Amino acid sequence: MTLLITGATGQLGRLVVESLLERDVPVGQIVAAGRDADKLAALNELGVQTRTLDYADPASLREAMTGIDKVLLISGNIPGPQRVAQHLNVIEAAKEAGVELLAYTSITKSETSTMALAADHQATEQALRDSGVPFAMLRNGWYLENYTDQIAGYLQFGSVFGSAGEGLLSAATRADLAEATAAILLADGQAGTVHELGGDEAMSLEDLAREISSATGQTVTYQDLPEEDFARLLVGAGVPEPFAQILADSDRGISRGELLVEGNDLATLLGRPTTSLGEAVRAAAGALAVEGA
Repeated sequence: MTLLITGATGQLGRLVVESLLERDVPVGQIVAAGRDADKLAALNELGVQTRTLDYADPASLREAMTGIDKVLLISGNIPGPQRVAQHLNVIEAAKEAGVELLAYTSITKSETSTMALAADHQATEQALRDSGVPFAMLRNGWYLENYTDQIAGYLQFGSVFGSAGEGLLSAATRADLAEATAAILLADGQAGTVHELGGDEAMSLEDLAREISSATGQTVTYQDLPEEDFARLLVGAGVPEPFAQILADSDRGISRGELLVEGNDLATLLGRPTTSLGEAVRAAAGALAVEGA
């Protein structure tokens, strides 16, 4: 069985490759693929095969899928119609190749989400269903790294800013999601499955501020803002306006429970509890302290 991991030069993709290797999958059965040949070369240290592909280039996709049994489609990172079109190219290439499974990284509660960020995933999921390609939906929750990577900024201002109110979400580390993805790719009978993947513990942004305070000894509070004000704050911090609007809208989704996962799909796939918010914050704060030493 040969596995193609798209987006392998990204953070999640590389972690999936590493997780497959940790599960003793032979290097000859793993194909790491991405657009940037130089970044792919860095994966040679892992011993896996590498292939160059571009979601916007159907010919490269067809070539990359030669001899492939299962494909992981990691969603493109630029929201909008172009992303859906690129996903459709991958689905068509997988159909032509006759793959036995196409696993797609979607978003929590995709079918019912009102978040702007969910629209591309909804369109891609529907295209997968219509294609006839055997699929598995990996509806990933928010990365904990979306927050832990910002700890330096939170400490600088003494606040976590957002517009999520008291909303709860089920965030998980990339490493946990990658490990679960590897388990799904290696399991039998995954065609037609839908996995809602989130951390065991529901968290709020106030919980995040509390854990940062505990881990660093510096008081950090959560400052809840109206959605429009939060978007303006992000723009002022250098975030491009379209993406700032998406982030603020995502906080609205959090306030509505649209990133809250029910059930324990992720922990079941891992065979252990998921990494907690506290653990992730302490690890990130410790790494930040080492950098600043």
